[in-house]
Amino acid sequence: MWKKINLKHRIYVLLAAILLVTLSGAAVMVWYSYHIEGVLTTITDENLVAFQSAEALEIAMVNQKGFLSYYSLDGNPDWLVQLGKYRRLFREQLEQARALARSHEQKQTIGRIADEYDLYIREKDQVIDYYKTGKLKFGSKLHQDVRNRFFTILKMCEGYKREYTRSIMAAKQEALTKAARLRDTAMAVIVTHILLVVLLAYLLVYQILNPLRILIRETSRSKNIDKSGNDVMTLSRSVRGLIEDAGQIQVELEKSRENLLHSEKMAMVGKLAAGMAHSVRNPFTSVKMRLFSLNRSLKLSGTQKEDFDVISEEIDHIDTIVQNFLEFSRPPRLKMQSASPSTVVDTAIQLLRYRLESYHVKVTVHRDKILPAIDADPDQLKEVLVNLIVNACEAMTGGGAIDIRESLSGTPPDRQQAKIRIIDNGPGIPPAVIKKVFDPFYTTKEDGTGLGLSIVSRIIREHGGRVDLTSTEGRGTTFSIVLPMRQ
Repeated sequence: MWKKINLKHRIYVLLAAILLVTLSGAAVMVWYSYHIEGVLTTITDENLVAFQSAEALEIAMVNQKGFLSYYSLDGNPDWLVQLGKYRRLFREQLEQARALARSHEQKQTIGRIADEYDLYIREKDQVIDYYKTGKLKFGSKLHQDVRNRFFTILKMCEGYKREYTRSIMAAKQEALTKAARLRDTAMAVIVTHILLVVLLAYLLVYQILNPLRILIRETSRSKNIDKSGNDVMTLSRSVRGLIEDAGQIQVELEKSRENLLHSEKMAMVGKLAAGMAHSVRNPFTSVKMRLFSLNRSLKLSGTQKEDFDVISEEIDHIDTIVQNFLEFSRPPRLKMQSASPSTVVDTAIQLLRYRLESYHVKVTVHRDKILPAIDADPDQLKEVLVNLIVNACEAMTGGGAIDIRESLSGTPPDRQQAKIRIIDNGPGIPPAVIKKVFDPFYTTKEDGTGLGLSIVSRIIREHGGRVDLTSTEGRGTTFSIVLPMRQ
């Protein structure tokens, strides 16, 4: 049964048992303490007071002895006055003893003492009358009987006092018995606690700590295992190291996979671009030069001029496609220098000024201050911004607005980043397309190459940054460029 319970529930069971034993032992001890307190209260508040009353009753009886004999010798009435005083005192003590009596036997004893004392008083008063009238012979004889009754009452008072003594001793014995039971209970609770704690320690050592140490040795990446005593922390560091290693391996595998796919594409595109560079670009350059020469020498009509311009634009478009292929297959090395991203933004906008007017697009730059200089290739960053702005213009066929927002994020100085957001109010990008826009050769344009955003992503990655894309259909698109600041 115990082996079928899992480790967590075993620990819970042991902790619950320890808690239950603690509470039960505490409850029993509290109950016994109250009980002992009640016994002691009984001894002090009832039996002891009653014992003192019985002892006072006995003393009051003893104090009445001798006054009648003294009166019979000298006839002084002061002895009778003193006798009356002690009689009243005895009556008071008798009433107090009757009030303190609790058991039926005690009340019966007090009743017998009172009855016997009444007879004693009547006979003693008779003796006094004999002495007052001069009947000394009758008084002396009855005086002997009165003396015998006095000793009888005195014995009864002593017996009554012994009865309370027995009650006190019984209460004391009961208190001692309760105290012994309390000690036994405390010892039982202590022993049970020790057994449960030993069992819990065994469970923790052999089913938690030892497996933890084995796991630490197996997961440790070095032979120098931390022996500080905190096995859980050591295991946590080891497991965290394994997770980091696994994550790093996963990242490296993903990079290797991406690099492999990229290399395959680069090999194919490189061959194509190299052939196109030699076979297409040079002839088209000659054609452009000839067209430029003809444009200056010939007098063309309006229609011919329009056709001439279309041919020139298409040749420029083909040249742009070839240039994109060449840049993608053979990316130029970055020429790093100190430059402010704000300056690059201004340069790109100035370069596209006439194109923005042709697209009827208004660009607004929002910046609190010029961004600090970073290590970057200004020409490559300018190409990134031009690509993103031109894409936004082409998406907003009827014109629109572009907001460029610059800001700093992160904690200075080590983790601070420059952030540039290009926000347009165009038609947005469908969710199914967002995941593919940075893939090479993926395009939704009829005359596009699908390399623009791929080149953008590559350039930003080479700068140590990232490009984030958020878009909602019908509500525009936002490209966020994040670049690291100087360390």
